[in-house]
Amino acid sequence: MTQTAPHLPAPKPTRRPDTARRILRALAGVACLPYISLKIAWVAGSEIGIPAGSVLLEHRTLLIVANSVSVVMDAVVAVLALLLTRPWGLRVRAWLLAFPLWAATGLLAPIMIGFPAQLAVSLFAGPPEPVAGGEPFLDDWVFGVVYGGFIVQGLALGTLFVLYVRDRWSHLWRGTLGDLPARLCGTGTRVTAVVASLLAVAPAAVRLMWALGSTHGLSPAQIARRTDDFYVLEWMRAAFVAVAVVAVLLLVLQRAGSWSVRTVLALAWVGSGAVGCWGAYMTLVTFMPDTDPDKTFTGLAQLTYAGEMITGFLLAGCLALFLRRRSAGA
Repeated sequence: MTQTAPHLPAPKPTRRPDTARRILRALAGVACLPYISLKIAWVAGSEIGIPAGSVLLEHRTLLIVANSVSVVMDAVVAVLALLLTRPWGLRVRAWLLAFPLWAATGLLAPIMIGFPAQLAVSLFAGPPEPVAGGEPFLDDWVFGVVYGGFIVQGLALGTLFVLYVRDRWSHLWRGTLGDLPARLCGTGTRVTAVVASLLAVAPAAVRLMWALGSTHGLSPAQIARRTDDFYVLEWMRAAFVAVAVVAVLLLVLQRAGSWSVRTVLALAWVGSGAVGCWGAYMTLVTFMPDTDPDKTFTGLAQLTYAGEMITGFLLAGCLALFLRRRSAGA
């Protein structure tokens, strides 16, 4: 009489990073090295890439503190790339993962779009003319090396993030807006999204005003530095505000039912991150000490950056509530 083997539960599958994921992870880590190496060198006292007379050399303590923080922030990219490709990364709580990835998206996306756009414009208009009487900042090669590294980081990390979300939360982006349950978001979320959209009108209007050539609200130093690059960035930042507002409103109010949830989610994620994180960064910049009155940011500029920060974070909050309701419903 043969004995039957006791039934054993099937082992839980564990995701191991495939070759493509390992390559992307390594690429993200290597792309961090130029920026981190430069920052560490500056903290250590080196002046590589910083021309004589640069404004960066006027505040040594501030330079050390700001660059030390920058090193930590860019090192987070390497940590995120590891988290997105290891089996234990699938067990990390959503809220602990979402914020740093949202911030990384928001900080990298404008560079990934803005820097190539500036290069494209320079091909037709020629390189920007040097500002008369302007103080030097960084050698030109530094921008190419650093921003090139940022673009590679964004592409590698973004691809890993999409693959991770597909493995863990693909159910959240399936279907179209018309397939969503009626009244998925509560009244509070809808009201917040509308209020944030109304608040966004002011900073978007200022960005458009600057993009069209107005100097109102700009400091003398900002006016002197206006080149084609300046106008490219102003148009781009106004566009990010519009994308963030429209995408979040479509999700929360459940309009445009034929649009795919995946597309609108992606636009809301990138747009709110770009507006909120760069608004926060520029708000911090306005508080940095400077004894030159020509470089002092005007009240309108400070309100514009703060308005973008508030708008971006409010829209991101609405996006988070949408995803929470969507996850609970699924």
